Amino acid sequence: MSDLFQPNTPDAPLAERLRPATLDDVVGQKHLLGEGKPLRLAFQSGKLPSMILWGPPGVGKTTLARLIANTADAEFIPLSAVLSGIKDIREAVERAQHTLQQSGRRTILFVDEVHRFNKGQQDAFLPFVESGLITFIGATTENPSFEVNSALLSRARVFVLQALSETDLAELLERARANMAPEMALSDEVKEQVLAYADGDARRLLNFVEGLFNAALTSGLTEINAEFLQSTMASKLRRFDKGGEAFYDQISALHKSVRGSNPDAALYWFLRMIDGGADPLYLGRRLIRMAVEDIGIADPRAQTMTLEACQIYERLGSPEGELALSNAVIYCAVAPKSNAAYMAYNQAKAFVAQDKSRNVPLHLRNAPTKLMKELDYGKEYRYAHNEPDAYAAGEQYFPDDLEAIQFYVPTPRGLEGKIAEKLARLRELDAQALRAPKKK
Repeated sequence: MSDLFQPNTPDAPLAERLRPATLDDVVGQKHLLGEGKPLRLAFQSGKLPSMILWGPPGVGKTTLARLIANTADAEFIPLSAVLSGIKDIREAVERAQHTLQQSGRRTILFVDEVHRFNKGQQDAFLPFVESGLITFIGATTENPSFEVNSALLSRARVFVLQALSETDLAELLERARANMAPEMALSDEVKEQVLAYADGDARRLLNFVEGLFNAALTSGLTEINAEFLQSTMASKLRRFDKGGEAFYDQISALHKSVRGSNPDAALYWFLRMIDGGADPLYLGRRLIRMAVEDIGIADPRAQTMTLEACQIYERLGSPEGELALSNAVIYCAVAPKSNAAYMAYNQAKAFVAQDKSRNVPLHLRNAPTKLMKELDYGKEYRYAHNEPDAYAAGEQYFPDDLEAIQFYVPTPRGLEGKIAEKLARLRELDAQALRAPKKK
């Protein structure tokens, strides 16, 4: 087993010394670990499902994996998606098979930062999850809906971990003080700034206060005040509103600022998140979603610009690449907005899901063989390019037993204004064709 999972020692970093040994020692995540809550029940049952632990950095994903290792009667194999490849996965599977044959024990495979594995790497251990040879536990800071294969996602329970509250962080701060400097006093202002700096991240808090306490002890202090904090740790502090906002609150603010066509607020939230250490490519992916969901066909260039901004960042890195992303932020904010295509997609998807299976009309079917032609496949199909204005007025494209449904209702904004005009003209041509006498 990796030394990452060895018992704590006196010389270990503070974060390691304070790592919980039982569920009751865990700070935060009460919605999962409180009495009667889903993750605690899974622990208590001893029948752990494959799972994905999703949440921002420093909220206890690796800690929970370690607790599983210590309590489950199973072999535990940790992998890092950053450092591991197909070869490591195969070795882990071979080890799991050997363990099952020798002792009858199952294996827990823990993959840290599982979103870094590509589809091929995720597919490599999927059959062994399905067979029950391994119980898969993945940890990720990214939305698993976008980063984890649907096949793997369908076989794992997703537990969403939350950023730690100020109350949680204050408890950790007190544990750190008791461990390192029990006689050290902290002013209220210092506590407030330290908790704001941590911004819901336990690891960030403990790494910071370890340096702070060491500096204070070296200086022979018995109390840490705001002046000492600024003079010794100012280079690590960054600006926060009082208490700091949670990661997902900030991304929500960015999205809503773009949707609300406020480029200044959008740029502010974008740079707040960059300053806070958010992955720029994560923000880029969110911008692509905004372009698709909130701008849509009103300005299709927004999708192109957000995609290209991500590619530019991948080529240039930071900080130059962040300028391309900020350009996309501003463009998306000032672009005309429409969710008409997004709404049409959802309505059509919901209709198809509840509707029966309907046959394709004969005139819309291909007829590559003589038999198909004899069965009237493709008969009377009207080739649009041979019609006036390249439009077969009055043609039916829905199944014969289904009346036409309008899912897409374009707005008058941006390009959709012209689309709406065109669709109105085409529907009038359809109406005229239906009113016209039938040719004999």
